Amino acid sequence: MAKILREGASYTQRDVVELLVEFSAFKDRVTKKFKELARELDGKANEHDLWVNVYLISSDYSEEVAGKRHKQQQDSLQKIS
Repeated sequence: MAKILREGASYTQRDVVELLVEFSAFKDRVTKKFKELARELDGKANEHDLWVNVYLISSDYSEEVAGKRHKQQQDSLQKIS
C-alpha cells in the first residue's frame, strides 16, 4: 500500500498507523538485507556486487508494492460486483 503524503491533508489515526507499520517493516527488511550484504562483502572490494544487491532490494520492494496495489484493485472490484 503505497500512499502519497500530501502537505495539508488530514489522515485518520488508522492511516497513520498503517503507514508507520509498512515503513517499519520495509526498514527492517532493508536493514536485514544490508547486514547480509555486509557479511558477503566483508573483505571484498567489489562495488559492482554492492550496486547489484541494492538494485535487487529495490526491485523486490517495488514488486511487493505493485502486488499489493493489484490485490487492492481486485478486492475493490469484487466489492463493487
